[in-house]
Amino acid sequence: MKIGIMGGTFDPIHNGHLMLGEYAYRQCKLDEIWFMPNGNPPHKKNSSIESDAKTRAEMVGLAIADTEYFKLNLHEVNQEKISCSYQTLEYLQANYPQDEFYFIIGADSLFTIESWVHPERIFPTCTILAAYRDDIDTREKMNSKMQELCEKYNAKIRLLDTPLLHVSSHELREVLKEGGSVSEYLPEIVENYIQRHELYKAI
Repeated sequence: MKIGIMGGTFDPIHNGHLMLGEYAYRQCKLDEIWFMPNGNPPHKKNSSIESDAKTRAEMVGLAIADTEYFKLNLHEVNQEKISCSYQTLEYLQANYPQDEFYFIIGADSLFTIESWVHPERIFPTCTILAAYRDDIDTREKMNSKMQELCEKYNAKIRLLDTPLLHVSSHELREVLKEGGSVSEYLPEIVENYIQRHELYKAI
């Protein structure tokens, strides 16, 4: 199978995540998209993650439940140690040798991926799908960066043409703390879960 990997803290998961997964699925003719909440990411301080891994995974599960080709994978959530992308991708490659993996990232991540832990071990495990949004002159810059990475690491990289959705989990948390509405950006079932469990309340 051709499997897309959507990683992230998903604190909370929002429509932008789901839209990116959908566009990757359709544009690259993938069989499934695996959403992999990160339990202990190396690039974020624990203080910036406001919900525990179990809670974030439950929200992801609710958000993707009605899409048969979206799957929840708890591999990183179940890791007590810090989860690095290269480790997860090498694990998937070793345990699912019959499958092809497509690692879905945003444009910003394409430009910073060399600062990640062992980026040279990421590229042999997957095809990178980098989300391109025509909000600034990103296509030329992204093509240049793609060429650089392909030459340096023998990387396989494709651009995903996605709509621009001005939303981030951090911004949604701030709105929720102020008692504002985020209905436009969250699946209703996730918004209800947040309200029921009183998440992201101002301290």
